[in-house]
Amino acid sequence: MAEDICPCRVMTKDARAYADCCQPFILDHKAAPTAEALMRSRYSAFVLGLGDYLMDTWDPSTRPATMDLNEPRVRWLRLEVRRVDQIDENRATVDFVAYSQQRGRRMRLHEISRFERKDGKWLYLDPLSIKFN
Repeated sequence: MAEDICPCRVMTKDARAYADCCQPFILDHKAAPTAEALMRSRYSAFVLGLGDYLMDTWDPSTRPATMDLNEPRVRWLRLEVRRVDQIDENRATVDFVAYSQQRGRRMRLHEISRFERKDGKWLYLDPLSIKFN
């Protein structure tokens, strides 16, 4: 996978190799420097089926007890980051659209997510807004 384009950058002008984009956060446990970098790495983890990383980067106060990425099977197609709002040094929101296909039907997930930095590490908190269509 190291030579492949990173899942968070597929079909974008700034396509990068996975090894130079999300892999250091996901596999090497490097802390994401921004909320957007964490959001992109979490999208890549969804694409790659890496539930442990998703749980590890989810704030414990809002994290579910378990996560199943296998049922129903979703094929993630691309990510579009629309806006990042840095509220202060430790809080940010990321507005994004994730495109997918499930059982032959194309879908769109539009979410505005909250992120917080705790002990120097960005964590996903929860969605402020979420729409499926």
